[in-house]
Amino acid sequence: MQELNIQTEFIVLGQALKLAGLVDSGSLAKIVIQNGEVLVNGEIETRRGKKLYNGDRVSFLDREFIIKNED
Repeated sequence: MQELNIQTEFIVLGQALKLAGLVDSGSLAKIVIQNGEVLVNGEIETRRGKKLYNGDRVSFLDREFIIKNED
């Protein structure tokens, strides 16, 4: 499983997908999230602004990553 290291308390879902390289743009992130294609901690998440914290798991297109706070 890939780790997505952040240096802030949280990151929003749309930004996390871009940072992880799973989407190329914020507009594509918005579409896949609103279509229910993204799971956060095993549940469908449709809010692009969902805050992700240390330990949260995100799944999209058979890829999964976990948020790691470097603090």
